[in-house]
Amino acid sequence: MLRIATILHPTDFSHLSEHAFHLACSLARDHEGRLIVLHVAVPPVVGYGGAMTPPPEGDWKALDEQLRHVQASDPKIPVEHLLEEGDPAAEILRVAAEINCDLIVMGMHGRRGVARLLMGSAAEHVVRKATCPVLVVKTPLPERPAT
Repeated sequence: MLRIATILHPTDFSHLSEHAFHLACSLARDHEGRLIVLHVAVPPVVGYGGAMTPPPEGDWKALDEQLRHVQASDPKIPVEHLLEEGDPAAEILRVAAEINCDLIVMGMHGRRGVARLLMGSAAEHVVRKATCPVLVVKTPLPERPAT
């Protein structure tokens, strides 16, 4: 059986990330691994002639607080939190390599057409460049009937 000791879950706090988080929690529980939840704050876009300034400290505190609210329902699952800034795909790959993760579990928005062309797909980039397996969750997992 594949040993999954460290799982990285990048989150953008969307409902799709939440579904991927629940799956990541299940995998961490089943493999007795640790779960690292990562949020990458995108730096502000600078307009023509504008100077780039870091976000106000309050924004970082609010993001950190929101990130720390992402907790497993099972207290036995060790969850760590990381807050980084930069290009989401690049930061996910950097952190994954840095922590030597065994699996990345992330949500995908499924943008198409012009939106995908303009915004790109962080999930697609991570899948192509990651050195570990990547599990992409596009939709919620279906509920199984109780037996």
